[in-house]
Amino acid sequence: MKEEVLICGAGPTGLVLALRLARAGIPIRIIDASAEPGTTSRALVVHARTLEFYRQMGLSDAFLQEGLKFDSLNLWVRGRHVAHVELGAIGKGLTPFPHMIVSPQDRHERFLIEHLARAGVQVERGCELLDFEPRPDHVRVRLKRAGGREETYETPYLAGCDGSHSRVREILGSGFPGGTYSRIFFVVDVEASGPAMNDELHVALDEADLLGIFPLRGGRTGRLIGTVRADQEKDREALRWEDIGQTVVQRMKITIERVNWFSTYRVHHRVATSFRRGRVFLLGDAAHVHSPVGAQGMNTGIGDAVNLSWKLADVIRGRAGPRILDSYEPERIAFARRLVSTTDRAFTFVSSTGPLARLVRVRVVPEVLPAIFRFRATRRFLFRTVSQTAIHYRESPLSAGRVGSLHGGDRLPWVRLGPPAQGEDNFAVLDGLEWQAHVYGKPAPGAAEACRTLRLPLHRFGWEPAMGKAGLTRDALFLVRPDGHVALADAGRDPSPLQRYVESLGRI
Repeated sequence: MKEEVLICGAGPTGLVLALRLARAGIPIRIIDASAEPGTTSRALVVHARTLEFYRQMGLSDAFLQEGLKFDSLNLWVRGRHVAHVELGAIGKGLTPFPHMIVSPQDRHERFLIEHLARAGVQVERGCELLDFEPRPDHVRVRLKRAGGREETYETPYLAGCDGSHSRVREILGSGFPGGTYSRIFFVVDVEASGPAMNDELHVALDEADLLGIFPLRGGRTGRLIGTVRADQEKDREALRWEDIGQTVVQRMKITIERVNWFSTYRVHHRVATSFRRGRVFLLGDAAHVHSPVGAQGMNTGIGDAVNLSWKLADVIRGRAGPRILDSYEPERIAFARRLVSTTDRAFTFVSSTGPLARLVRVRVVPEVLPAIFRFRATRRFLFRTVSQTAIHYRESPLSAGRVGSLHGGDRLPWVRLGPPAQGEDNFAVLDGLEWQAHVYGKPAPGAAEACRTLRLPLHRFGWEPAMGKAGLTRDALFLVRPDGHVALADAGRDPSPLQRYVESLGRI
C-alpha cells in the first residue's frame, strides 16, 4: 500500500490541503479529472481568516501581490448611494489583515499550483476517480488515467475535494439535502467606467434586480453578479449580456466598454449529511454549497482543508491517536450548517420578488441600514462574521477550559507586540504549524518543565494592556492547535490540566 494521502480535486480546497500536508512532510497524491486548471470562475473574495492561514504557510506576502486589496463596502438602492462602510477600519486590531482580497479563482488556483510544485508535488491532470472501497486500514481506489488506462491504488486516507457534483460523495452514499433558488443569476467580467468602478465593493438593490460589483485588478475592470428577470429565465441558454441587467446598470451610471466573459447559473444551498466515513473525508463544495452572500464558499472550503490537514498529519506521524480525526466532522459540519442557514435567509430576502421584500429593499433598507452601521459594535460584528475570524469550535471534543471570555475552541486572539512600527505580533510563532503553549505574562511554576516533557514549544509574551483588551488573561496558559485555535484555556497554577489534555490525545 502506498503511504500517500489521495486528494481528489485540485480546486482551492484540495490544493490547500495538499500544501499543508506537504509542508508537514506527509506524502500526498492529488488528482483532477479536468485536463487543465479552470479559466473562468465565480469565486473572487479571500477573507482575513484565509489570509491568516496563508501567513502560517508563508504564502500571504506573495498572495497579497497577486490580488487587489479592498476594504470598503457601498450600498445603493434604486441608483442612490445610501451607505459606505470602511471594513478595514472596523477590522483594525482584530487581525493582521483587516481587509478583503479580490483574486479570481482561476488566478488563485494557479498561485497555489505554483507553490505546490515548489514543494515537489504536481497535480495529475486527466485522472478520474471511478470507484473506491473503504477497508479497515486503507482505502482501495480505482482510477482512470489520461488516455483511458485504469489503475488500482491503495491509500491510507481519501479526501474528496471534487466539487458539488462529487464522485466521492456519491460513492460514499452521503446525502446532500437542501435546495435550489428559483432565480437565475448572471456573472459578467467587464471593462467599464462610472462612480462604482473605483476598486470598492458595491451592492445595488432595486425593486426586481440585485447587482454586486466586485473590482478586479487591472484598471477599470470588474465582475458584475446579478439576477436575471423572471420573464427571461426560460431562454437562459440564449441570453447575452445585452439582454439583461440593463436597468440597474443604467441607474448606477455604469458605462460598459467591453465584455470579457458572460455566463448564467443557478445557486444552490446544500450540506452533506456526513463529512466523513472511516478513512474517507468530504471537503469544500463536495460537503457544502450555499448562496454567494458574504463570499464565504471558497474560504469555507479552505477552512475545511486547514482543519483536516493537521489532524491527518498528527495521526500519520504518530503524534496523536486516530480518534482526533473524529473531531473533523462535528467541527466543520456545524459551521457549514450555520452558514447555509444564515446566508439562505439573507439571500432569500435580497433576491425575492415578493411585494413585501421589494418594499423593504427600496424603502426600509435605505433608512435603517445607515443608522445601524453607525454603531461600532454592529460594524465589528459584521467584520468578524464575514471575515470568518469569529469561527469557533467550543462544542468540539477537542476544546476544553475557559479563562475570562476566551473558551477552548476559540480562535487565538491576535495582538500586536510592542510599537506598531516594529510589526511584531503573536501570530508570527504560528508558522510552525505545530501544537504550542502560550503564556501572556509569567508562566506558572512547573509549566516550562511540563512543556519540555510534553515536547511542546512554550512561547512567553510580556504582558501588555492590549492583550487584555483582545480577550487574553494575564499569566493564563493557552494550548494552541496547529490551526491557531485554542485547544485548552487554563488559568490555574498547576500544569496537570495540560498534561492530562495532551495524554488524552495520544503522543504529541
